[in-house]
Amino acid sequence: MSEQRPSARRPRFDVITLFPEFFGPLTGSGVSGRAHARGLWHLQAWNPRDFTRDTHRTVDDRPYGGGPGMVMLAQPLEAALQEARASRNEAAADAPGRRVPVILLSPAGQRYEQPQAQALADSSGAIFVCGRYEGIDQRFIDRHVSDEWSLGDFVLSGGEPALLAMLDAAVRLLPGALNHGESARQDSFDAALSGLLDCPHYSRPEQWLGESVPEVLLSGHHQRIQAWRRQQSLRLTALRRPELIAAARAAGRLSRADEIYLAALGSESGPGHGDGPN
Repeated sequence: MSEQRPSARRPRFDVITLFPEFFGPLTGSGVSGRAHARGLWHLQAWNPRDFTRDTHRTVDDRPYGGGPGMVMLAQPLEAALQEARASRNEAAADAPGRRVPVILLSPAGQRYEQPQAQALADSSGAIFVCGRYEGIDQRFIDRHVSDEWSLGDFVLSGGEPALLAMLDAAVRLLPGALNHGESARQDSFDAALSGLLDCPHYSRPEQWLGESVPEVLLSGHHQRIQAWRRQQSLRLTALRRPELIAAARAAGRLSRADEIYLAALGSESGPGHGDGPN
């Protein structure tokens, strides 16, 4: 998922799933729904049951070697994949010569993080395979799957819930998907924040249940505000995700001022609500 998407193409995501209706909220609601309605991206679902060869539309069977659960059959998955590829070719969804990735949602997969979301948004799309039951026939994986992705070290009832989160994270990064073009650049984990957590945010009223908005945010002094936000980002990340500080340091993303502030944090244990830097 490292290639850049040609400007004339919108990303298209093909999903092989037993539950196409799972993706209705993604294409019909919120930021992703508005972007879909505007044609910024496209989703096409393919149900393996539509590619079976028996009257019962069988998509799973017992595992060889015994054991609990059922295994998704290779034949319906392969037929659905072939149809998805043919449809993408007909629609010219990919640049000539590009082999579209086939990505399996799997506990054994690479952890999906912000760089993968950005790469997906920058690409012309991918074909995703959502497993169910105990898994899918390994022969299909060996023959067709190019990548395996995971949302984290926990098990869901299928790949669909994980893929919803992955696609939402990618779609919001598309140019024009958000009302303000810089909104995504201020998100936690974005390169613009050195991969750190975002700072705390405040809105009206200025006083709420005895709590005040930090004075620096009311000052109108943009340099002070920017410095305060950076320090709060550093503070929050150091307290809750120190490994992100280490990664930013290793990548050379921390300035001398950042390092001085981190060294001064000492034993502080929570995001501050003070006036910020002078």
